[in-house]
Amino acid sequence: MISVCMATYNGERFIKEQIESILSQLSENDELIISDDGSTDGTLNIIQEFDDIRIKVYFHQTDRTILSLPFGNYSIVAKNFENSLQHAKGDYIFMSDQDDLWEENRVKNCMKDLSNNLLVMTNYKVIDGEGMYENKIGYNFSPIFNNIMLNVIRSRFMCCCLAFRRELLNYALPFPHDIESCEQWLGNIAVKYGTVKFLKETYHLYRRHGSNVSQTTEKSKNSLKLRIMFRLKLLWQLRKRFWETSR
Repeated sequence: MISVCMATYNGERFIKEQIESILSQLSENDELIISDDGSTDGTLNIIQEFDDIRIKVYFHQTDRTILSLPFGNYSIVAKNFENSLQHAKGDYIFMSDQDDLWEENRVKNCMKDLSNNLLVMTNYKVIDGEGMYENKIGYNFSPIFNNIMLNVIRSRFMCCCLAFRRELLNYALPFPHDIESCEQWLGNIAVKYGTVKFLKETYHLYRRHGSNVSQTTEKSKNSLKLRIMFRLKLLWQLRKRFWETSR
């Protein structure tokens, strides 16, 4: 069984196309888990219109006062994703943003490598708000290292491109209370407890539309001080979890 875990918040502009691209690749026994963090637009109505029993919606209300923190936007998204993961029942889990698109055969091709790896990350192409290609491919070579320190420094895991076996959740859940990056958290824990593979084929279409929470494909707007703080905090969170799971 496959669980696709999606976090939503006011995503009415693109979510219909994204859900269509996902459901077309799932069997009748799979599920699309959607955690919504209090959408006030038509997101939930669009989801309901699919009338598909594979879609399961759960509600999550984050304390939005954390928006005042340096990485508050990231923390809200991470906790919303955590809620979707906590409800997933599949043996294989795919992460999904609300505004991108999946290429055909993404699930089929990822499943081939999940039999031998704890986690896989696909490559991606960049599209604009109208779905037009921007002639940009994510990576020409694997951005993932077998060294956690190097991964933390480079921060190249992308949540929307990840798929993994369920056993990763035995180590990754629950997320730290003040987590700021679910992708770096999941990716580095996978490096610690299993093997990770990068798929150079582009099975994901990353939509850059100006309102993305993540700054993927763009130069970070955060100061050097904040970026260093982010990495040091992630290292501390990982170290603490590794110690806890070794007891």
